[in-house]
Amino acid sequence: MSADSPGNSASPTERVRSAYRRIAAVDRPEVWITLRPEHEVAADATAVEQQLAEGASLALAGVLLAVKDNIDVAGLPTTAACPEFAYTPEVTASAIERLVAAGAIVLGKTNLDQFATGLVGTRSPYGAVRNAHDPTLISGGSSSGSAAAVALGIADIGIGTDTAGSGRIPAALHGIIGLKATLGIIPAHGVVPACADYDAVTVFAADLADAVTAAAIMSGPEPRDPRSRGWPADVRLAAPQAPRIAIPRAADLAALSGPYRDAFARTTAAVAASGAKLDEIDVSGLLDAALLLYDGAIVAERYASVGAFLATAPAGADPTVAAIIEAAGRTTGPEFAADLDALARARAAAAVLLDGFDALLLPTTTEHPSIAAVQADPIDINRRLGTYTNFGNLLDLAAIAIPGQPTADGAPFGVMLVTPAFADQVGVDLAARLLGAESAPLLVERGVELAVFGAHLRGQPLHWQLEQIGARFAGDIRTTDAYRLTALATTPPKPGLVRHGASRGAPIAGELFRVAEAGLGSFLADLPDPMALTSIELSDGRWVIGFACTYEAAATATDITSFGGWKAYLEQRP
Repeated sequence: MSADSPGNSASPTERVRSAYRRIAAVDRPEVWITLRPEHEVAADATAVEQQLAEGASLALAGVLLAVKDNIDVAGLPTTAACPEFAYTPEVTASAIERLVAAGAIVLGKTNLDQFATGLVGTRSPYGAVRNAHDPTLISGGSSSGSAAAVALGIADIGIGTDTAGSGRIPAALHGIIGLKATLGIIPAHGVVPACADYDAVTVFAADLADAVTAAAIMSGPEPRDPRSRGWPADVRLAAPQAPRIAIPRAADLAALSGPYRDAFARTTAAVAASGAKLDEIDVSGLLDAALLLYDGAIVAERYASVGAFLATAPAGADPTVAAIIEAAGRTTGPEFAADLDALARARAAAAVLLDGFDALLLPTTTEHPSIAAVQADPIDINRRLGTYTNFGNLLDLAAIAIPGQPTADGAPFGVMLVTPAFADQVGVDLAARLLGAESAPLLVERGVELAVFGAHLRGQPLHWQLEQIGARFAGDIRTTDAYRLTALATTPPKPGLVRHGASRGAPIAGELFRVAEAGLGSFLADLPDPMALTSIELSDGRWVIGFACTYEAAATATDITSFGGWKAYLEQRP
């Protein structure tokens, strides 16, 4: 729960006490590899309270974190679920640093599939992490402990990593949110790499707004991570009102269990009922690309990370993990180069396939196996679970995992909204709608404000141009009384706004949008005569960029200032 969540009146120290009471009550020791002593965490909470008393503004004051134990936290061992690999870092991973600077408090380090190699949560000498709702079932991995800590009501935010689906599958199996941003948006500095080019730091939360808040705080370039990235100048800042969403053909859903196939059908029906336009597409090419992660030479990146260490045969090595990584060391340079070429072609094909869609809706995983079943068949079940997640990072796609319609017997079922790189906010907006939220939280906080007064207003004929660039509605506005409005003789009809001076006009109604910098540039480059972009003074004293027209065009047009706005004029004109 974020610090400003409704109903969150508990102080940081009270929240810490509550968390440790919950830890004792649920009795799930396998969730943690290193759980900090309560008095140490309480001291951090006291420090946060002192900052607040001194006037600090902390977006995450007292929010409790569970951190996957392949991510560094200074002073706590990093084991990657292998005791012999353990080291104690002096520096905290930058993503965690940013959360702590915002007032979050680390409870401890959580269990995982060893070296983040697995999607099941059972490949650990620290024990198989049991599902929070049914202890006979798997938690999902590799970020098993972080997801379970959230689902058990211990931590507010779980931090994981995702190379093949590890930040999404545990979310689906627990009925919570799993946010995997575009690669590099959340820096991977301080993370034990699995496949360094395809690793993403991820967020688990019970609430969408909490997940997005944490991800937004962690986001941004990091000099210590050469693969980190920032939002581009043409980033889309919102989903359209009537989105177009791709869904897989029935043939592409063959991997789903019966209960999951039924749940997905009911989920897609609910999405369609929400106003989205659904179109079936052939996603077999994406599913084929997914095979490159483990069945191709790309897996050599796992060997590059920890292969030499595992070659020493440490006693705590998980046999399945060790076998996967040892085999990865036998790939050749030409094989790796060939698979990189195959990936480049697959990315290009995916871009063509998804062009024109706002998102791809997929089941997050195929089934929910028991721990016993995975122990009996540790390879094939794991492989199947990643059917719909493995290709995401390989093809540079963003994804957010959310609960879908539950199965017929009430078990959690999860879906993903998959978007192109940097279209993360579109996915968040769509997730909010599917979850029934009144508004969507902001993951991308950049862009410039643009005021519109006529044909670009919502419901007007040129509004699609704003949706095309991903503009985000920011509210209704009025100008000061320095403006006059005219009806121009254009196609389609447009008003012309011109500043005449204080008290020489009337307040004119409009709408404010936030647009990416490149989006604003495209408007300026394509602006038809007699329209212009200029600074507009709003009634609240702000100056923003907005649409106006030339004084010459307004002088020969019909003055409609008395209507107070374009929509009022359209409704009342003869």
